[in-house]
Amino acid sequence: MIPSVRGTRDILPGEIERWQFVEDVSREVFELYGYAELRTPIIEREELFAKGTGETTDIVQKEMYAFTDKGGERVTLRPEATPSIVRAFVEHSLEQSMPVPKVYLIGPMFRYERPQKGRYRQFHQLDVEVFGVADPSIDGEIIDLAWTLVTRLGIENAEIVINSVGCPACRPRFSEALVEALGDDLSKLCGDCQRRAATNPLRIFDCKVPADQPIIDRLPHTVDFLCEACRAHFDAVQRYLALYGIPSRLSHRLVRGLDYYTRTTFEVLASNVGAQNALLGGGRYDGLVKELGGPDRVGIGFAAGLERLVLALPPAAGRVAGLSQAFVAAIGDRPRDAAFELVREFRLAGIRADIDYEGRSLRAQMKRADRLAAPLVLIIGDDELGRGQVKVKDMRTGDQTDVARSEVLAFVRARATDTAGAGGVGLRP
Repeated sequence: MIPSVRGTRDILPGEIERWQFVEDVSREVFELYGYAELRTPIIEREELFAKGTGETTDIVQKEMYAFTDKGGERVTLRPEATPSIVRAFVEHSLEQSMPVPKVYLIGPMFRYERPQKGRYRQFHQLDVEVFGVADPSIDGEIIDLAWTLVTRLGIENAEIVINSVGCPACRPRFSEALVEALGDDLSKLCGDCQRRAATNPLRIFDCKVPADQPIIDRLPHTVDFLCEACRAHFDAVQRYLALYGIPSRLSHRLVRGLDYYTRTTFEVLASNVGAQNALLGGGRYDGLVKELGGPDRVGIGFAAGLERLVLALPPAAGRVAGLSQAFVAAIGDRPRDAAFELVREFRLAGIRADIDYEGRSLRAQMKRADRLAAPLVLIIGDDELGRGQVKVKDMRTGDQTDVARSEVLAFVRARATDTAGAGGVGLRP
């Protein structure tokens, strides 16, 4: 057997229903807020992420799957979605076709890193982005949208943390103060932090090395160095969150790991997704569109890992009680044709139905229906054909009822609806 590649995984029946639940709820929430779906290729030019994500980030330096294709061009499997969405926004002039470009994307990403719970080398994200709105009200909407998604998914024990990392006008002053505050302690930090101090000091706050934490905890806070405009913007964002009744906590350590963030940054944290407890995170990136060759347009958004969201779901969320709502069993050759016709009629009506394909005994067919957790089994034999009826057995109670063939669809539909209301298998919308 040839096994799957390390850091990848199959999502099998029994689990995929939880993924579908997350995706369905996400689309419903995003579109409720006026966001439209787009899809970008999983392969892009390497320079898009080198410029967009940042030359100094771990993603670009250590984690990207980049290679030279047969045409001699450097390409990469996308490690994140924001630069791809920005490229699509610029390349297709979305601001000309959309009153306010508000978009979302769901799809796979790729990073070479050590696999762990909720983190894989091929993973899946949903991304939400808005372009061209500088007012802090859109920051409030994006955080509100993220919080609504988490609550609609039924995820408990989650919290929002927020911060502001300033802008190109005030961040240099903070970076200087940060390096100055480190002083002789800089040499005591890990090699990555010493490198970050020279390239992007804010990313020292991303360090996870336990021995470095006491030193980092004593460092200055970004919010104490904000310029007047950034301070007013951050105060307004917090005011919107209070207006919406959304709880949040200020986290001085929250700077985000990518170079393009400005001003507002935020994360939603949960306690049941492993050591890496962030469900989603994002913020404002006001210079990225221009950096990637587009017009000078501001942007804000967030990304959520689907693996993390699925892990954080309540146990019963997205579970399907059975693959079939109805199983049709045939006794004899003539009834088989009638059984296949009935199965197709159910499926066209939106009822999940199944049948035995091998002409086995009724006992074997009943065992298969039981394995499928079908709540109803419809039995057609020569006697039922002669009377124009179908025998319906309720697998939970054992009760059997003879139903006229012309009324079977309505009978099964009503039972399926009743079962859904009782928390069992129901009709998919």
